[in-house]
Amino acid sequence: MRIYLLGFMGAGKSFWGKQLSQHFQAPFFDLDTYIIEQDGRSVNDIFTEEGEAYFRLLEKKALETLTETYPQLVVATGGGTPCFHGNMNYMTANGKTIWLNPPVDVLMQRLEKEKDHRPLLKSLNNDELRKFIEEKLGERIKFYEKSLLQLNNDEDLSVEVFIKMIKHA
Repeated sequence: MRIYLLGFMGAGKSFWGKQLSQHFQAPFFDLDTYIIEQDGRSVNDIFTEEGEAYFRLLEKKALETLTETYPQLVVATGGGTPCFHGNMNYMTANGKTIWLNPPVDVLMQRLEKEKDHRPLLKSLNNDELRKFIEEKLGERIKFYEKSLLQLNNDEDLSVEVFIKMIKHA
């Protein structure tokens, strides 16, 4: 089984990806980390030096390479991955897509703690952060909504319950 976790930064994709990977005994990949390892530059450097269009092509190639290489895997995609180059349709055709969709307030709490490690958020105050999250979600929701499964709040969810949801999806 291939599982693709989608959602905004701070949605819990890496956390849940590692949990699911252990349960299903499938390799886990954070797509951005994989791209960094392959390219030798940070995502921020790739964006700055080559532009978003170049990064999105790297992202598509990385997604396809991982999918074609591993019959079982768990992938934490980048927040924008489903929105470009038919990636959403590709993931849907090749595995189970799961949208992790915590409330904006939960994203705010998580991202406020991580702002120093996220170049796009570093300079934003709380009002600007909320506006950024709401605008980006508004742009991406039409892609995220195509997911096979949608998880709206993971705060009280056990791994066992999440796995049952996936198996029955």
